[in-house]
Amino acid sequence: MYEWILPSLSEVLAESQSRVAECGSAKAEQQWRVSLAATEHLLLNTLEKASPDTIQGLVLAAPAPLFSQPKLTQNLQRVTFTAKPFNPLALMPFQMPPVAVTVDKIASEESILPLLPTDPLGSEQFCLVFTDKFRLVLVLAEHKNGKKEFSFSFEPGVVQQAWRALGARVILTNPEFFADLDVLVQKYSPTAPDYHTIIQFSRLLLQELTEPEADTVVSSPAISPDPQTPISLSSPPRPDVELLQAFAHEVRTPLTTIRTMTRLLLKRRDLPTNVINRLEVIDHECTEQIDRMELLFKAAELETCSSVRFSSTQLTPMSLDQVLQQSIPRWQQAAKRRNITLDVVLPQQLPTVVSNPTMLDQVLTGLMENFTRSLPPGGHIQVHVIPAGDQLKLQLSPQFQCKDASIAATPATPPIRKALGQLLMFQPETGTISLNIAATKHLFQAIGGKLIVRQRPHYGEVLTIFLPLEVSSKHKLGLHNS
Repeated sequence: MYEWILPSLSEVLAESQSRVAECGSAKAEQQWRVSLAATEHLLLNTLEKASPDTIQGLVLAAPAPLFSQPKLTQNLQRVTFTAKPFNPLALMPFQMPPVAVTVDKIASEESILPLLPTDPLGSEQFCLVFTDKFRLVLVLAEHKNGKKEFSFSFEPGVVQQAWRALGARVILTNPEFFADLDVLVQKYSPTAPDYHTIIQFSRLLLQELTEPEADTVVSSPAISPDPQTPISLSSPPRPDVELLQAFAHEVRTPLTTIRTMTRLLLKRRDLPTNVINRLEVIDHECTEQIDRMELLFKAAELETCSSVRFSSTQLTPMSLDQVLQQSIPRWQQAAKRRNITLDVVLPQQLPTVVSNPTMLDQVLTGLMENFTRSLPPGGHIQVHVIPAGDQLKLQLSPQFQCKDASIAATPATPPIRKALGQLLMFQPETGTISLNIAATKHLFQAIGGKLIVRQRPHYGEVLTIFLPLEVSSKHKLGLHNS
């Protein structure tokens, strides 16, 4: 049941499960502020090449105008909603400017629409953005218990429902202006945003969330060489973790839609070969990004859940052979795209390990991708899978070759990594955002494994994963090349 005759925007997003989390007022307000800042930068990037005398978008907001950049005030039409008493001497009433009106006049006129005093929307702060590239809704709502909740969504259907809820209020208070405003909204078609737009938004969001002490450029973190050292990430979750979780969900939604439509097209038999090849590339890219977002979501979930969801009750004996036979060709293909070779040395008989079947492939693939990205083009990676007591050891090590055999080969300079919040790191050289070492270790712990990272002379960064063996599989194994 809605609180009022019409749903508020927070209720619309709650029905779509686009909420971030109910939390303290200060945290929710921070989420609202940094999201607005990221939205402003995204709009500036989107309008970078726009002509200064053309309107490129529409912003519906409350309780006051949210963006102050001159380029945005010139290139965006803005409508502000308010529940305060309407004073015609203080506020310019709503009117849609004609197409021929100058930009200066548009910018000088602040279009205002009132909300009814009994409308609960009057206590919410919101922003609806409509452009040719994307649609976005952000909402900060306060519940009766005093707690605030921040929500946002890029999903076209959710933004359209938010507009319908807002448009219904315009019909109640200013019916003569609804048709003009609705035409303007529908001008920006409700299409799913390009995933590059959402990834760009995530980077801007994480930049806004990064605390000053985390802005220092650092090299690869020093990791204790003791494989028994426990990894503890028990500090209270910060807003960046909750926003990362919500953002990962928002990225997966449109990409899953694109992939589904692509696979439906691939079922047709009347498509030219070149079209099929391009659709297969789209399917591959969508799958790769969906898997990355799924991994980020799970890492954030481990930080926000009061108890680890992927507990030992979900660890079961599983065939590692099946996982590796499916994964190795994908790892080699991804490495080849970066001009890196990958060799894998496997036992003659792969044992049964105890882990989480649904997560092991994703975590290993994510680790392999990050490791590959850290090497310069032309590099070589060797993966050894060998028994180690009651565990199976997977070791990833770079191999560096030198043309002059008399000179010892030396690894390339370790990549510079920059901390982005509690879970992520940014590699400026490649523009790559990935899970940091601590978060990756936490994921391996959740699936019964263990990750150790060491810096070795003449080898560079070496990663070692330990997986527990099933009791019946603890026996000596031979090796062969794969």
